[in-house]
Amino acid sequence: MKRYDALYRLYDEFDAKTLRAYQDFVDLFPPVDSRVALEHWQSASEELDQRKDEIRAAFDAGETYATIAAHATRDQSFTALDLYSKYGRGVNALVLDVDETLRSAGGTDNEIPRETLHLLTDFHENGMPIVVCTGQTLENVKGFAIQGLGNEIVHSGNLSIVYEAGTGVFTPGHGAETKRLLYEELDDEIRTIFDTVRSQVLSAAPDELRRCTHLQGNEFNVTMKPNFETGSSRAVEIIDDALVYLLDLLGRTVVEGGEKDDAKSGNRNGSDWARAYYADSDPEIRGVLEEQGETPENDISSVPEDVQETFDRIDVAYYEGDAAEIGSRELNKVVGVKGALDVLGIDDPFTLVMGDSKSDLRVMQWVDETDSGIAAAPEHSSRDVLDHVVRTDELVYDQGKAGDVLRTVYAMNRLANLG
Repeated sequence: MKRYDALYRLYDEFDAKTLRAYQDFVDLFPPVDSRVALEHWQSASEELDQRKDEIRAAFDAGETYATIAAHATRDQSFTALDLYSKYGRGVNALVLDVDETLRSAGGTDNEIPRETLHLLTDFHENGMPIVVCTGQTLENVKGFAIQGLGNEIVHSGNLSIVYEAGTGVFTPGHGAETKRLLYEELDDEIRTIFDTVRSQVLSAAPDELRRCTHLQGNEFNVTMKPNFETGSSRAVEIIDDALVYLLDLLGRTVVEGGEKDDAKSGNRNGSDWARAYYADSDPEIRGVLEEQGETPENDISSVPEDVQETFDRIDVAYYEGDAAEIGSRELNKVVGVKGALDVLGIDDPFTLVMGDSKSDLRVMQWVDETDSGIAAAPEHSSRDVLDHVVRTDELVYDQGKAGDVLRTVYAMNRLANLG
């Protein structure tokens, strides 16, 4: 209870809100060539130090409590202490999705807020490994990482990128381990299916899909993206159509190319089996098929066992108004994160996982099942993600406010350092 008493005293006796305002001003002050502005920054910096000195003098662990008060609100600090009391350790790696997690088209103009970038830089400077875990291509995420975090952090040897939702891991500065192509470990059957689908996905598509979609430049996954603004009504329509088309193409490829027992039954069976299988496994996919009037003629019991076994190894993902995608279930963000942590040399991880989608949920469930971390999600996440986060530690944050959770973990780690 001593820690709780200390936090009550910290926020009752000191003006932590004003202290944080000074800290934020000093940290986020933009580079300007103005003597007046620089004098203002210097004055704020001196006031910040003076206020911190008052806290330093009032507590045995004064430096820790001054730092906590300058970075975290009362609620964030008490949440941090609750988390430390529950788990008995601090976070030793950050696992972060990007789109709609760190940045949001609706809340941050699709840019990572300066506050969030500064907090990530602060974590890095304190030795925290960062794993960027995304469905984007490597080139896309490298570009944003260098632009946002800086070339020095990206190439520090303490940052890893899990790209295409786990098909590869890129960790600059680690020699032969810098780039791991995890999809090369798949067997010939699965790789052949993906090669076939990729070669036909646009050339065999209906005219409207060819005009209105494009392929994301993946190394392995096959991802159809709309040629319209993400989330717009037109994008939703096109991606719904693309999902149905991908299911049919995948089903035909598995049955014909894989020489399954029922290949002689023809194209229609393969398509129907794919629709039946994935509608049974994913309510969102079933919902799209129902709305499109494309529900399967048969249920999953009609799908031959050998075809089901192949479908068991292939994931079909639907992101409303954003993408329809096929990937390998043997390659996902969990596999990628494990690979990244291995390269980074983290043998006993306790991570903060931040994400919003079903692919992120798998990582959250893995850290929960293995006592390897905690999970946080924005309020607009998928229902299953929110259910998991609320059930575990309730780390749900407002759109564009990833910094709130990072501040909580910052305080948690400071408290953990007290032992």
